[in-house]
Amino acid sequence: MKKKITIITLVAVLALSMFAFTACDEEDGAEQVQLGYVNWAEGVAMNYLAHAILEDEMGYEVESTVADVGPIFSSIAEGDYDAFVDAWLPVTHEEYMENFGDDVEDLGYNFEGARIGLVVPTYVDIDSIEEMNDVADNFDGDIIGIGPGAGIMTATGNAIDEYGLDFSLVESSGPVMAATLSEAIEDEEWVVVTGWEPHWKFAEWDLKFLEDPDGVYGAVENIHSVVRDDLRDEMPEVVEFLENFYLDSDQLGDLMGAMEEHQEDMDELEIARDWMEDNRDLIESWLP
Repeated sequence: MKKKITIITLVAVLALSMFAFTACDEEDGAEQVQLGYVNWAEGVAMNYLAHAILEDEMGYEVESTVADVGPIFSSIAEGDYDAFVDAWLPVTHEEYMENFGDDVEDLGYNFEGARIGLVVPTYVDIDSIEEMNDVADNFDGDIIGIGPGAGIMTATGNAIDEYGLDFSLVESSGPVMAATLSEAIEDEEWVVVTGWEPHWKFAEWDLKFLEDPDGVYGAVENIHSVVRDDLRDEMPEVVEFLENFYLDSDQLGDLMGAMEEHQEDMDELEIARDWMEDNRDLIESWLP
């Protein structure tokens, strides 16, 4: 009888242990947040800022995974990722929202006025692409571009044709474009570059987009946060934070500038944590 009681007790202990392990495992799972991000400058910056806040301020265990846009939307729809904070809508990522919209939730925009086009310093006294030919000599007849495979380079080639611009599109890179812009501004010279917002250069210098009356560069968009459709039920605080998460052009430009400045000696999460500490009031305004 004693042996039988011992066996029953052992079985009960093992059952309780298994239950405790399962409960612990489920609890640990509930505390994990999976973020997907694309390797675009603004996406990296916003993702790792959200990562730092969720981890340091809200106590979640966070994993960030870089991927292409399509797999990110697919993974959110399938529940493998929880959130993506760099969805360009209503145009750029419209197809993905149409394909996966039933299984994801759009939490609204976290940045307004995302766009591409031709950018000049504000002291340049023209306002439209249509005026460029009249002052081509002031720009030395060059538009400073980035890498030849970029979509903005294709759009700029189309703009040269559409507006009949007597300009050459100079292939370079993002850093070379920014360096050329910096040198020209230092000497208050005229310069026109392929530009996009958000970008850290808008926080660094006073710049403006040239008007594009023919719409060659497409519509102005907003950047949205997108989550799996059941995240609101499972992690309401995460959803509330992401609904509050919003950066204006100066704030995001400053964050992206910090990422650019410190990329050689710090990783993205460390840079985001430093920026977070320097912007406590903003961060606390987002917390549930």
